Amino acid sequence: MKRHDHYIDPNKFFLNKRVVLRQEASNHIAIIINRKSRIIMKDGLRILEQVNHIHEALPSAKVSVETNAPVCSKTNQFLFDNHIIITKL
Repeated sequence: MKRHDHYIDPNKFFLNKRVVLRQEASNHIAIIINRKSRIIMKDGLRILEQVNHIHEALPSAKVSVETNAPVCSKTNQFLFDNHIIITKL
């Protein structure tokens, strides 16, 4: 069964055009990070800023991160504490 997810224009949320957003369900948006290098705290702060931009436009949206990169344990805890779930691509 193929996934028929809908990609969203990041400009709608005033995000950089290189940010990849995918609508998973009617009220769920995933930030896609497809890279090999580790996600560190600097990236975590940027992700939190992106999530805040999305919540400004859609306050009830659930936002998660999908990545194939390893995530620093400190960053993983930081995002978890801010209610951002990280899943594998």
